Amino acid sequence: MAIIEVKVPQLSESVAEATLLQWHKKVGEPVARDENMIDVETDKVVLELPAPQAGIITQIIAPDGATVVAEQVIALIDTDAAAKVSPLEVSALPVQQPSSNAPTPSAAPELAPKAAGAAAAIAMPAAAKILADNNLSVSQVSGTGKDGRVTKGDVLNTLTMPAAPAAPAKAVLQSVNAPAAVQGGRPEERVPMSRLRARVAERLLQSQSTNAILTTFNEVNMQPVIDLRNKYKDKFEKEHGVKLGFMSFFVKAVVAALKKYPIVNASVDGNDIVYHGYFDVGVAVGSPRGLVVPVLRDADQMSIADIEKKIGEFGVKARDGKLSLEEMTGGTFTVSNGGTFGSMLSTPIINPPQSAILGIHATKERAVVENGQVVVRPMNYFALSYDHRIIDGREAVLSLVAIKDALEDPARLLLDL
Repeated sequence: MAIIEVKVPQLSESVAEATLLQWHKKVGEPVARDENMIDVETDKVVLELPAPQAGIITQIIAPDGATVVAEQVIALIDTDAAAKVSPLEVSALPVQQPSSNAPTPSAAPELAPKAAGAAAAIAMPAAAKILADNNLSVSQVSGTGKDGRVTKGDVLNTLTMPAAPAAPAKAVLQSVNAPAAVQGGRPEERVPMSRLRARVAERLLQSQSTNAILTTFNEVNMQPVIDLRNKYKDKFEKEHGVKLGFMSFFVKAVVAALKKYPIVNASVDGNDIVYHGYFDVGVAVGSPRGLVVPVLRDADQMSIADIEKKIGEFGVKARDGKLSLEEMTGGTFTVSNGGTFGSMLSTPIINPPQSAILGIHATKERAVVENGQVVVRPMNYFALSYDHRIIDGREAVLSLVAIKDALEDPARLLLDL
């Protein structure tokens, strides 16, 4: 036999450990070269681990949920076994029993006739995360995706299916093998935080404890941007192949303000202030794993179309768990648009080591006074949280006013005013 090792890929310098989510293959099953074997979750992203060579899995060393480090061996593949059979025969190979020191999967002999079906029952990364969180196996969910793949929606539909009328709450919880306790008909469930959730919690506490956070507010009349968008959105989509949203205007206005007030784009390093001569704007995006912040590199050099395309790409990658470590690293300023969920007002928390973050909220028609007259305008409350250790109130307030002015007169963005 020619045995090769399957190792955990290299992680970023800031990531020491990772968690194995769910194996897509079992011992004795065939695997093709570059086929995803398991999803590896770090505190930033979910990485797919492809098979280095085609063959038969002879041993799974690290099970689902195991904590691993870079270059750790987690499985073994026999490459000779695949070479001895044709592609049509590979799915019918009998299950090979693992070595005496390997974990023996329950009911492994029964998997042989179903090898082809098991190969098709693959969970997408977002679905795999929810399955792992609820201690479900992919075989318990009917996949509706391409080639029978299990999607996030499939898992959510399974979790929300009503229980049988006679089944008590305890039985429902136990049906997914989740650690649960029932006292007086009041079920509780205890599940560990995902690595991303734990890392977010750690960074939020770090931000609160190390930054002198203060928030300043202002209101923005969104009518000029709305009018501009309505006038050109059809031509824009036809020309650039992407819809014209509002985030590109927000990012452009932010960059214009950061250029005027560089301290808001700076960061603290010990007793030093680091001024960044570039504008890497993080955009907070909701994902099935939680909040992630991919970064628009050199946002000042991007057009409105470039920004819209990149944000759309980030959204798809976040949904599918495909964001890379590079896309999640760095950033000199962050924009968080809670308005997409209906938020009216909030005080966003700074994303370390950055020194400021802009919170955008829902645009609502409100009565305002203009030239002594009460009129109705689509207003949005903006909140700028900043680190008062290096940013004085003057710079914070004026930078937010600069953002307001740019959005209320979008021509400023074109004329660099």
